[in-house]
Amino acid sequence: MNEPDTQLGSAWSAWPLEREVVIARVVGADRETAFRAWTDPAQIVAWFGPEGFTIETHEIDIRPGGLWRFDMVAPDGTRYGSRMAFLRVVSPSLIEVSHGKDNDDDPDRFRMLVTFDAQDNGKTVVTLRQMHPTAARRAAVIAFGAVEYGAQTLDKLARHVAA
Repeated sequence: MNEPDTQLGSAWSAWPLEREVVIARVVGADRETAFRAWTDPAQIVAWFGPEGFTIETHEIDIRPGGLWRFDMVAPDGTRYGSRMAFLRVVSPSLIEVSHGKDNDDDPDRFRMLVTFDAQDNGKTVVTLRQMHPTAARRAAVIAFGAVEYGAQTLDKLARHVAA
């Protein structure tokens, strides 16, 4: 196994747990393959989002300072305008984004940290950590289904990298 990544910084360890959602999944691919599935614009649009949802990209630039503006389209046609602003992209260990609605003043915008931890067996643990602005907002996204939808998204990633 690789040594723990020290690039996370002390701000993450001090984050209030009552504002955090954590979802993890072991995927059957090496760390570089899993990381590339997140950072290659052609790949991420193929698997990102919950089951039955599709992605329609308006703009995508996956690098520090870049944006991914997209609509997540639900099976019933409901569109969820989304924006990820990439804060850090450290190959092949982590991606940090600010994620929310596709507008500049979204009060519910949250931080998301995606980490990729190599396993000795050639698999990778992918962990999503969402840090919400308030405990109430965390409770609201959990009630909306964020944990289940996040797990479905990671399941789709696992299928994608195994193919």
